[in-house]
Amino acid sequence: MSDIKVYGIPGSPFLRSVEIALREKDLPYELCAMAPQETKQPEHLARHPFGRIPAFEHDGFTIYETQAIIRYLEDLLPTPSLVPESAEARARMNQVIGIIEWYFFPKAAAPIAFNRIIGPRLLGLPSDEQAIADAMPMGRTSFEVLDGILGDKPYLTGDSISIADIMLGAQLDLFGECAEGRELIEGTANLPAWLKRMKARPSFAATEPPQFLRETALAA
Repeated sequence: MSDIKVYGIPGSPFLRSVEIALREKDLPYELCAMAPQETKQPEHLARHPFGRIPAFEHDGFTIYETQAIIRYLEDLLPTPSLVPESAEARARMNQVIGIIEWYFFPKAAAPIAFNRIIGPRLLGLPSDEQAIADAMPMGRTSFEVLDGILGDKPYLTGDSISIADIMLGAQLDLFGECAEGRELIEGTANLPAWLKRMKARPSFAATEPPQFLRETALAA
């Protein structure tokens, strides 16, 4: 298979999701590690005009957006599959991805992480406690819904890992760096064991970033 290059900031849950998918499919790749300020440089903007990460190159084809990259990998190499077989399970997977992208990350994880980690640790800004408090209800709702979807299944859509598990696992592993994140995770019946199961997978262990990189990535 032609060379695969992935561009991103080590520690980012979005980059990590792509790396996990690559490792689950046993696809070799080159990680082109970037510093946060490099995302706005012309060279990267040619790959990702919005100046974000990750970006992906394969055999002259360039694409960005985490979910799009992983779905491309699924089409490129369908086995082992990261998409469940039944229509119902696929719909549930897509629903979970929507919850992550539209509710959990922008309205809960991002404001809490900014005010607990990015602002005080990296930018020297005081935490906005009101912003954190305002984000917690969406965090609780997100975790209640996701925990209910998981239930007593090994993974979110059944017995096998899916794109939804990869994306949520990368997010929750980093979100757990915040006290509020740990509180929300530990306040559910099923997610703690699921997250432990995800972190035990070789693909997760191999992409675990050092602590200082996790904090840097949150700022990007």
